Amino acid sequence: MSDPRDPVPSPDQPLLNRRGASALRSQRWFAPDDLRSFGHRSRLRQMGYSAADAEGKPVIAILNTWSDLAQCHGHFRERAEDVKRGVWQAGGFPVEIPVLSLSEMFVKPTAMFYRNLLALEVEEVLRSHPIDGAVLMGGCDKTVPALLMGAISADLPSIFLPAGPMLAGRYRTTRLGSGTDVWKYWADRQAGVLDDCAMRQIEEGIARSPGTCMTMGTASTMAAVAEALGMAPSGSATIPAVHSAHARMASLCGRRVVDMVWEGATPSTILSAASFINAVVADMALCGSTNAIIHLIAMARRAGAALALDDFDRISREVPVIANLRPAGEYLMEDFHDAGGVPALLARLRDHLALDCRTVDGGTLGDAIAGAEVLSDEVIRPIDRPLAHAGGTFVLRGNLAPDGCVIKPTAAEPRLLSHTGPAIVFASYADMKARIDREDQGITADHVIVLQHAGPIGAPGMPEWGMLPIPKPLLRQGVRDMVRISDARMSGTSYGTCVLHVAPEAAVGGTLALVRDGDLIELDVAARTLHVHVSDEELAARRAEWSPPPARHERGYGRLFLDQTTQAPDGCDFRFMERGAPTPEPDIF
Repeated sequence: MSDPRDPVPSPDQPLLNRRGASALRSQRWFAPDDLRSFGHRSRLRQMGYSAADAEGKPVIAILNTWSDLAQCHGHFRERAEDVKRGVWQAGGFPVEIPVLSLSEMFVKPTAMFYRNLLALEVEEVLRSHPIDGAVLMGGCDKTVPALLMGAISADLPSIFLPAGPMLAGRYRTTRLGSGTDVWKYWADRQAGVLDDCAMRQIEEGIARSPGTCMTMGTASTMAAVAEALGMAPSGSATIPAVHSAHARMASLCGRRVVDMVWEGATPSTILSAASFINAVVADMALCGSTNAIIHLIAMARRAGAALALDDFDRISREVPVIANLRPAGEYLMEDFHDAGGVPALLARLRDHLALDCRTVDGGTLGDAIAGAEVLSDEVIRPIDRPLAHAGGTFVLRGNLAPDGCVIKPTAAEPRLLSHTGPAIVFASYADMKARIDREDQGITADHVIVLQHAGPIGAPGMPEWGMLPIPKPLLRQGVRDMVRISDARMSGTSYGTCVLHVAPEAAVGGTLALVRDGDLIELDVAARTLHVHVSDEELAARRAEWSPPPARHERGYGRLFLDQTTQAPDGCDFRFMERGAPTPEPDIF
């Protein structure tokens, strides 16, 4: 095939053979000499495009998750223009297409409830339009896995553009980290040691620019994971949203995806089982969000790669935490970027990585991190001086979680990592809010707080309720951590001895549904176990009395979600998205 950027051949050659256009998927819409293609071409003219703008060029979709209620993506209108500039420079034809915007803060009951809807939309938008490649613009927590899941299933050349972290927050002389410091200062407020004026100053200073949380929360974790997977440009995950380098990176994404189209570099040519193991290694070394486990499993299944909870647990035993970032550590994302970012982190982990995995940069992961330098040993610790000797997330099992659950031990008080205490059980989040602060509950620091019906089906959508609040009476006594167990998730910016993702969840009859007040629960993180001290016979008797809660949705998307969503260890994806032959290309009639 001739170079697609060669001069246009003589006009008497068929359109299909001009400038290598026969290789372009979009030409099925635009090239034939028939009535339907006449209509397609004329509508481009209607929008003001000339033949020179679009003819024979790769059509690049810029999937933009911007909205007026997407706080992390406030700069995406400008970044879309930066991407377009790069696409034009490389000889492509950019088209911006809005897709579902999922604000972690504003979308209820939780953005996780709609992750699969965005993934479905991305896949179908790419498949149904005359598109040759895509730039995926995301950042806020669930937008990252959703965009990647949809692009993996559509399997068109795609590159992920991370939103980038916001600038560091400020309260008087203190640097604030979004999320992490919210929980800290809110506990002080509930304990009565922080006044309204101070709380207002924190509220006004904790999120001072566009961009994602500047702690190692879910957004930063997933951006780093996308880079380690090879789906985002090397060095892109940590660039602060408002830096000029971020605009330059956006243009680079536009230029690079045009070349990816001509190279045939689709997700299926980039992602492998080893790519996902690399991503887990990065996640563990970062002490990343526990949410990454669910999202990585879902993405891996879309890519046909086997990835399970046991892989996370195995890697957690082998890979130390070397990123000294909040909530587990001290620093913020600006510091991580200035210290060398993801390439520098991965360079220190090279002995744990498959360096021959492909990336969107056009080479291998080894190429991407060659020459990467750590500029601060305090932010990115040496392997022999880690923040923690084991990875950031542990997988626990036992009779309370036969299919597994997770905990972030570096975010917990060490004294609670081996603990036995009586359960105090809340049947729902509303029940917990109504009762947990009451003096007559008699909750002590030794109790284990249990929340039921907060999982994928029970909530529904598995909200970030897992960092259950400490009762006010205990906060006033100075207690700041307790063992808390749920089938919910928690924000990656959170901290505490929180056991999450208990599976099977309560709403489908998991053991969690059978726990009663006073049952002794034993947590042993070193042994990776979670056990309720109730006999098998008693649990069987309780199960015989149990009945599932009524469905929260009888119609619409909610009904689809309840019918099709898998449990946390399986990625919480729709079952029908994981099976069947590839969807055929649309007929052009």
